[in-house]
Amino acid sequence: MDIQTIQKIDNKSTKTMTFTRLVVAILFIFLVFIWSYTHYGSSTNIFLFIGAIFGAYMAMNIGANDVANNVGPAVGSKALTMFGAVVIAAVFETAGTFLAGADVVNTIKNGIIDPSLIPNPEIFIWAMAAALLAAAIWLNFSTFVGTPVSTTHSIVGGVLGAGIAAAGFDIVSWMSVGKIVLSWIISPILGGVFAAGFLYFIKRNIVYKKDMLGAAKTFVPLLISIMTWAFVTYLILKGLKHLIHLSTTTTIIISLIIGVLTYFVVKPLVAKKALSLENSRESINTLFNIPLIFSAALLSFAHGANDSANAIGPLAAIASSVIHSNMSSNVGIPYWVMGIGGLGISIGLLLYGPKLIRTVGSEITELDQIRAFSIAIASAVVVILASGLGLPVSSTHIAVGGVFGVGFLREWLYSSESNFMREAKHKLTKRKKELNIYNAELKKLDAKEKKDKVTYRRIIELFNLIEKAESKAKSWKKEFKSAKKVKYVKREAVNKIVAAWVITVPAAALIGAGVFYMIKGIML
Repeated sequence: MDIQTIQKIDNKSTKTMTFTRLVVAILFIFLVFIWSYTHYGSSTNIFLFIGAIFGAYMAMNIGANDVANNVGPAVGSKALTMFGAVVIAAVFETAGTFLAGADVVNTIKNGIIDPSLIPNPEIFIWAMAAALLAAAIWLNFSTFVGTPVSTTHSIVGGVLGAGIAAAGFDIVSWMSVGKIVLSWIISPILGGVFAAGFLYFIKRNIVYKKDMLGAAKTFVPLLISIMTWAFVTYLILKGLKHLIHLSTTTTIIISLIIGVLTYFVVKPLVAKKALSLENSRESINTLFNIPLIFSAALLSFAHGANDSANAIGPLAAIASSVIHSNMSSNVGIPYWVMGIGGLGISIGLLLYGPKLIRTVGSEITELDQIRAFSIAIASAVVVILASGLGLPVSSTHIAVGGVFGVGFLREWLYSSESNFMREAKHKLTKRKKELNIYNAELKKLDAKEKKDKVTYRRIIELFNLIEKAESKAKSWKKEFKSAKKVKYVKREAVNKIVAAWVITVPAAALIGAGVFYMIKGIML
């Protein structure tokens, strides 16, 4: 079989897969329409059907784009296979949506607009439908170009644009918009700094030690217990807040107790595992496999319980307005709406999620288990700290910022001239001090003794070592010049992602306004 034939087969296979995914996606949307029509069949409820369709489309795009942040690092580090990650994320996203989905959700996310300024229920419904479709379109486009963006920012942009189109600029809470703009800056910086900090701690205390296994037995249980504390706190505060009503202080204390218990459980297990491992970085990496799998599952559960429910809030607003003639910023989410959210996210993840998972996991920077662990623990810790301090953050931006952070730390560690030259200077100074000591002893000896003393031979050796050290210093300088050109973070990926983050809200707002005017033109 020749190369051209193989290429034709590959192209045909790719086209078939693309067509199959599209058919499955359309089939899901069609089934959602049929279900909503059979349960609420009435000509007066046409926008409920339209909202259900838009909600299904939105949910699939959340699965295709936003979930990648939860499992991408684990896949990139090879702690999880792509298939395993997709299955775990789908199961736990759905479970989070159904078991801990919001009983009451802030439909107009973060108070972006005041719905009381839209007195006409039909106009309000049109605006929410436009916001939902606008956010879905933006997420769809972002997934197509391979850029992870914030679902929350997308829906906020859609609501903002549609709200302005419906009632003017007075409807907008500019304070809330300002917080969202602030989160563009805060989230990735905090994620990057914390992830780099955890990675540097692991390198200094484990990887750079001669006895890496001994250091791992000391510090890995400690790191896993910190991760347990962070994730339990994150899960209770963000994922289970609608099932478990605990204060922040109580949550932190309970999580701390669980973290301490985890330390004493994990410590002997790590010590036992270390007996079968080599004293190498590759072996140390394997100690982080299981924590990474748990982190992917817990992050997915919390995302399904929290972010997905908020993202389908406009559909809940439409359902409330149509069925109960009730316009409010706080509305209950029916189970069928959560069903659309949970199942739609899973289907979108299964069909289109791998593309963004690869982007987060391997196309920004190379990840191993230690780096992925640093990103996962940083994501949970930053969300907890930000929530406690009242800082607006995006979980998507934190996770991707964490990937940036570990990548830039690698560049700094491997490309710093001061590291090269400091080591060379230290060795050279040490040799010269030894030479001075032996020279002082040599002066005390007469000519005959010089040839017989070890001191004389040692001096000759030191002269040779100094020459080698000076030569090595020069080679290190050359090595630095070439090393500093190495880029461990792909700048094209960084520029593309940051640009998408900056324009997400305004782009979704413009789309939302355009869709609203289109709907208004059709309905009037």
